[in-house]
Amino acid sequence: MVISASVEYISASANRFNRIAATLSPSLVAFGSGKFVALWDTQSPTDHGVYATLSGHSGPVTCIESIDESRFLSADETGSIKLWQDSDSGWVPSGGVQAHTASISALCAHPQTGCIVSGGSDSLLKVWKLGEQGDLQQVETVPLKGRFPLSLGLAKLPQCDALILAVGSTDRHIHIFTRSENTFVPSATIPGHEDWVRAICFRSPTSPSEPLILASGSQDANIRLWNIEAVTRPTPVSNPPELSSDDLLDDFEASLGEVDDGEEGGRQISLKKHMLSVKTSGNSTQQFSITFDALLVGHEAGVTSLAWRTLSKRQSRDTLLSTSTDSSLILWSPVPVQSEPNGSSSALWINQQRFGDVGGQRLGGFVGGLWAADGLEALAWGWSGGWRRWQCAPENEEGARNEVWTEVGALTGHAGPVKGIAWSPGGEYLISTGVDQTTRVHAALPVDKDDKERKLSWHEVGRPQVHGYDLVGVVSLDPLRFISVADEKVARVFAAPRGFVKMLRELGIADLDVDEEDLPVSATVPPLGLSNKATSDAPPVSISKSSRRPFEAELASVTLWPEVEKVFGHGYESIAIGVSSSRKLFATACKASTAKHAAVRIYDTERFRPVGHPLEGHTLTVTRIAFSPDDRLVLTVSRDRTWRLFLRRGESGLYKFLFPRIRGNVR
Repeated sequence: MVISASVEYISASANRFNRIAATLSPSLVAFGSGKFVALWDTQSPTDHGVYATLSGHSGPVTCIESIDESRFLSADETGSIKLWQDSDSGWVPSGGVQAHTASISALCAHPQTGCIVSGGSDSLLKVWKLGEQGDLQQVETVPLKGRFPLSLGLAKLPQCDALILAVGSTDRHIHIFTRSENTFVPSATIPGHEDWVRAICFRSPTSPSEPLILASGSQDANIRLWNIEAVTRPTPVSNPPELSSDDLLDDFEASLGEVDDGEEGGRQISLKKHMLSVKTSGNSTQQFSITFDALLVGHEAGVTSLAWRTLSKRQSRDTLLSTSTDSSLILWSPVPVQSEPNGSSSALWINQQRFGDVGGQRLGGFVGGLWAADGLEALAWGWSGGWRRWQCAPENEEGARNEVWTEVGALTGHAGPVKGIAWSPGGEYLISTGVDQTTRVHAALPVDKDDKERKLSWHEVGRPQVHGYDLVGVVSLDPLRFISVADEKVARVFAAPRGFVKMLRELGIADLDVDEEDLPVSATVPPLGLSNKATSDAPPVSISKSSRRPFEAELASVTLWPEVEKVFGHGYESIAIGVSSSRKLFATACKASTAKHAAVRIYDTERFRPVGHPLEGHTLTVTRIAFSPDDRLVLTVSRDRTWRLFLRRGESGLYKFLFPRIRGNVR
């Protein structure tokens, strides 16, 4: 008999890096999740989420960079880079290289020239060429002399085939390199930011008259735009005796003092032109200027990522996406202002849309963001790995200024290893716990309630426990209760609030048929506390009154369950938990290095009192506990390389070690 199985649900979160995701096609997003690369079809009609994961990295993935719709690069903390190719059998690795001796922190590619640049924590930039056979060939190594690259940007200079490389680093400056032949040479150092430059992004010109725009974002919460243009008139070789305008600007800026001299900083705005000289064909030299164009102020904390929107017939105006640790995502667009007397016009960059949470830096904010669906969707991932997603109404044709955006469902998942998983007794939902200190509820939702075929799609629908210790195990007692154990000496019992029961019914997951009026409305966590307290106040966002599943921000704030009991007994941190088939008993074990603490304790699930004496015999930590289907036997396994079987005697419910009394088969 052949049994075929297919993956129904993959719960995966994004790693905590700002270049961990890339858009491969209008509907396909690749991102790093642990040591895997996850593939997410954002336009799936069944809202399937992650449909596949790619393995091959030996360390957590740190960077994803798209080359085209059929190829992309991924890098990890061990310093390796892999090239992935789309084939008839799916995405397969077509090449890889050990690029750095330390973690890769930045990665960029220029598909037209096949040039790839990687930056690592070994304070090196390495330039690679994409070979015809899909291999990566090292071309050059550029030392950064103790600086660490945090962001990279690669583009072609205007009206020229030469490449420009912008590097944001830990010294608060933007370092510019140019390559006209086969070597990148340092060409300029651009000051201005007052903290690490974490985001770099180029916007290529759409016409010969437009400049190349460089956007840079820093931990100083500011975004700066720089125009890179070809100099039409040659610069004189020798300066006249009198001071030039740039010299006057330098003297004026020096008189303002250093950054630390004033409250607002001494060199926040500089109009000085930074000149670049690049060799072109015919052994001639072309000059380019880099000038400061705009300062975008709106974030309240460090900027983590920047992304330019791809222009289309519908989107004729530039739009820059930025994310920040203040939990906000902002869309910036230029607005024309009144023409100047000489006939020239200028633009003012303003905040057109702002998404996210109010309050600043809640849960670590956003780590990164990107565009999807040809600029109709804005995506961002947070500190805990969960995604947020906003969608623009496609029928709107009035321009970016009047766009209507709506938040829609996205991906969620544990931000660390999953240590425990359990079904509710009736299979209504699945509970998982992990070292990210959260307990999560997953369930299958109907894609369309009116669909007679009842197609289902799995999603996270609740986060009942957000704890202060790593969670290591969970068991379900009934559809309304579960017990979790963490890296602490106590087991905690939780009961479902009224909002969860209503949500299951409203979303078509299950009707638990309970008296909701007897349940608390919701739960909250007191300041500096670990126990969820029941409350009669309605949550800030009423999920149960909506026909949609809760989003990441709501999962983290308004889906908590109240804690109803604490179970003590062990002298060290909990390590394992098991529940009987009848759900009337549960057993726990803790970390142990002696026989005294390697005992398993059994409790009833009605009053949560100990049942009988602890099950002794092991000398080291008991790692797993299991009850037999009829609850007569308890099996334990330990790090002392032994397993033990305990038998319940009579109706007293006491379990005793079975092995000394074995005579043939146990009946």
